[in-house]
Amino acid sequence: MISRAERTVVGEWWWTIDRLLLGALAALMIIGIVLALAASPPVAARLGIADPFHFVNRQVMFLVPALCVMLATSFLSPRNIRRLSLVLFFLFLGLVCATLVIGPEVKGARRWLNIASITLQPSEFLKPSFVIIAAWLFSESVRRPEMPGQFLAIGLLAMVVTPLVMQPDFGQTMLVSLVWGGLFFLAGLRMIWVIGLGGVGAFGLFVAYTMVPHVTKRIDRFLDPESGDTYQIDIATDSFLNGGWLGQGPGEGTYKKVLPDGHTDFIFAVAGEEFGAVLCMMIAGLFAFIVLRSLLRAMNDEDPFVRFAIAGLTMLFGLQSCINMMVNLHMMPAKGMTLPFVSYGGSSLLSLAYGMGMLLALTRRRPRTATLAELERLATRLGAATPRAA
Repeated sequence: MISRAERTVVGEWWWTIDRLLLGALAALMIIGIVLALAASPPVAARLGIADPFHFVNRQVMFLVPALCVMLATSFLSPRNIRRLSLVLFFLFLGLVCATLVIGPEVKGARRWLNIASITLQPSEFLKPSFVIIAAWLFSESVRRPEMPGQFLAIGLLAMVVTPLVMQPDFGQTMLVSLVWGGLFFLAGLRMIWVIGLGGVGAFGLFVAYTMVPHVTKRIDRFLDPESGDTYQIDIATDSFLNGGWLGQGPGEGTYKKVLPDGHTDFIFAVAGEEFGAVLCMMIAGLFAFIVLRSLLRAMNDEDPFVRFAIAGLTMLFGLQSCINMMVNLHMMPAKGMTLPFVSYGGSSLLSLAYGMGMLLALTRRRPRTATLAELERLATRLGAATPRAA
């Protein structure tokens, strides 16, 4: 055990970290390994891979550095988080643009880079850094109204959305736009902005529907299942129905053998078949706990940047998990989006560890936060009172 009186960096970290939040994230990682054991062997067999646990081994291999990234990032101060995010934002924005030129084309999209036999999806790492920079700009607009923080944030969104649309990756575009809109709302946007941004979003969706064939097909298949091939969604739905409340048992699932992307986008359906609705509700409950606890910590923080950054990272995490589960349950059109810490994927796992590490760092107890806020308010009052006294 680490004593409260121990004044080391690790001791201070242990007694200021949100241990319940850390435990919930660790539980998701463990569930991810268990479900990888259930879902990945049939995928390996279909791909002709001799080792049935190929994807499980790779998931564990990525999980080790992901844990290191998350824990190391959780030691950072808010100022260092801003500095790190600024550097990584421009680095991965450049890599996202590079995918348009040198990235391999997979299913009509250029979203990945092959670096030293490792497939990297730069947009996954761009998202958490984007959220931090956007939170900083919005917090500065609240702290200093004379600073054009909101207009700079609009430019920031355009810098990110443009290459994502060109890849094209409309799922990530929608996700970062929703998170950005949520931060803009928290920063106190005016009604004219609500109407304007809502109109721009609706127009963008209409253009994507009319101009991009695969977007048209996905939306049409969702609205009218008879209009196209719904094999994957049908198999996912049958998986939940076959699992019932308690599931068929570990390794006893049958639909996973023919379910495409059962180890990535549709791992939630595998969980439903083998472990039942009970485990699915437990997974959803873990995500809800992380989101609600983080938002509560954000609401009680005095620092605008910390408040916006926690809210943004939480929205990013919560929306991605909701989108994945809703797609599995056929509640929205299909999106190529993983279930955080549960689905297989190296880029996704490492980027989520980076984002959640920052969330853990920002939600650490900082006893002086309230005192500093009071001093700032007192200084503002004294500054306002000085001219009258003169």
